[in-house]
Amino acid sequence: NLNTHRQNSLCMAFGDDAGRELWSRFTVHYTPKHGSWLNPAENEASLWSRECLGRLRIGSLTELRRRTSLWNKDAHRRRRKITWRFTKEQARAVFKLDQISTSRSEH
Repeated sequence: NLNTHRQNSLCMAFGDDAGRELWSRFTVHYTPKHGSWLNPAENEASLWSRECLGRLRIGSLTELRRRTSLWNKDAHRRRRKITWRFTKEQARAVFKLDQISTSRSEH
């Protein structure tokens, strides 16, 4: 899926006209490909699995949704945070960004 954030991928999959039309509907937010966004998603799935489901076998989709909703409300109430341990300085050293000037994000 690494190329799905490029217009050319849509054109190859759906044809030039349809690909360009689809691309015009998107707002692309570029994220690092090394998976930094994936870690929080995996953490959330792991917490949900352990805290919400545990070793239970849920017998219906309705019950699964009910339990998930309750767990989610509690998780939001507790406002857990992820503590990043990989600092900006470490990232610059690992990816050798000292030599590259980068523009500051406006977001």
